[in-house]
Amino acid sequence: MALVPPDENVSYDEEFIKNSRGLKLFTCKWIPAKKEPKALIFICHGYAMECSITMSSTAIRLVKEGFAVYGIDYESHGKSSGLEAYIQNFDDIINDCSDHFTTICEKEENKGKKRFLLGESMGGAVALLLHKKMPEFWHGAILAAPMCKIADDIKPSPLVTYVLRGLCWLAPTSNAVVTKDIIEVAFKEPEIREEVRKNPYCYKGPPRLKTSYELLRVSLEIENTLNEVKLPFLVLHGEEDKVTDPQASKELYNAASSKDKTLKLYPGMWHGMLYGEPLENIEIVFSDIIGWLEERICIGSPTSEIQRKHENDNSLLNNNL
Repeated sequence: MALVPPDENVSYDEEFIKNSRGLKLFTCKWIPAKKEPKALIFICHGYAMECSITMSSTAIRLVKEGFAVYGIDYESHGKSSGLEAYIQNFDDIINDCSDHFTTICEKEENKGKKRFLLGESMGGAVALLLHKKMPEFWHGAILAAPMCKIADDIKPSPLVTYVLRGLCWLAPTSNAVVTKDIIEVAFKEPEIREEVRKNPYCYKGPPRLKTSYELLRVSLEIENTLNEVKLPFLVLHGEEDKVTDPQASKELYNAASSKDKTLKLYPGMWHGMLYGEPLENIEIVFSDIIGWLEERICIGSPTSEIQRKHENDNSLLNNNL
């Protein structure tokens, strides 16, 4: 994760931009240093996380396969401005990401290149809402343990939701009471857990009341509109995930209207599949990601052929779910 050494084949750069509300947002990019990128990949990081450190190993792995990778720290996350880990309105995150990502796509050197989203955890929700905002813009999404539904056994009642909304109005930035150590159950490898804890740009405190409400609101919104998901996607989930529910990924797969959709479940893996597992597990996950991407950018492989192949695969998979 943070310990990935520099690579002469990877060009890294970062800068601050201003969003529509005048806040400084941190952005970064990893580009192949010696060849033209095959396609563009846009990282959507998880809640309380950031791009340049925790997602660097993911980005470098993809750049070595020929992809250009771009990241942004959301408002109040990582190195961006704002009260730490405070989400006043989830729509602001979507608008900031959409503005930045589309600006990159519209650059002369990127015109004609395919555009993919890679969302991890809460970033999966960001990716799905970016697709909802511009349904025809994205060529596909990779969703790693996405936050797309509240598990039925922990879903709050309408009364609890109403009370939470009232508390948000009274004290939106106050911390909710949470006893679960997310870092402890998200990343299997102890050294990765330690790196995240030492990372000053990752938030470790309880979520703020308004943040909790926004995460709940967005999860319910996505859950109720899963059938509106139409873009090609690969959804990945560890079967031992204690942070987001693997069953939610199954429901996304079954409900989505996408003709080209793939579900990968990994026995024994936890939430942080991209960098929190043993190296042999991470390699399995990235082999699936890269294979999926290569298939969709391959010249001479018409979308109709890919769709027919996956419709057959999906039919077989549905019989086993």
